[in-house]
Amino acid sequence: MKPVGIFFGSTYGMTEKSAIKIQQAFGEDIAQVFNLKTATIEDMKPFSNLIFGTSAWGIGEMQDEWELTIDYLSLLDFSERKVALFGLGDQKEYPESFVDGLGTLYCRLPDKSCVVGFWPTDGYEFYFSLASKDNQFVGLVLDDHHQDDMSEERIQKWVKQLKTEFL
Repeated sequence: MKPVGIFFGSTYGMTEKSAIKIQQAFGEDIAQVFNLKTATIEDMKPFSNLIFGTSAWGIGEMQDEWELTIDYLSLLDFSERKVALFGLGDQKEYPESFVDGLGTLYCRLPDKSCVVGFWPTDGYEFYFSLASKDNQFVGLVLDDHHQDDMSEERIQKWVKQLKTEFL
């Protein structure tokens, strides 16, 4: 399998912990983790398989580092790349905007045709989410506030799925 670059924005460390768990599921020899506080678009260029992770922030907003980075993604050629997304959210406190940061990240991607790793909405309780398209999420969704006991299994299943969807 070709190397995987995992790029995340994390304010309180929960998204970073999930990124590391995803890296471990792939294997540290395959996946590298990058915090957007210090990473640049140049760090993304060597990877044909990219994973972007974000927390929920405000209502429908992307995490700060993604807000600063998203417009620079247009400098990448996505024609030979696959991109998977993951997001964290709280379905009990924010059921009307569950993982909207993930949905906003997806909407702002310059090329959505390369996105893989869609995830079922089954097993989550929410009213609305910008990350939900055709009864599936645009990427892996984790709720470490109310379903933390399910996160490890979801990560393992998602990584297994990505191993077949990535180049």
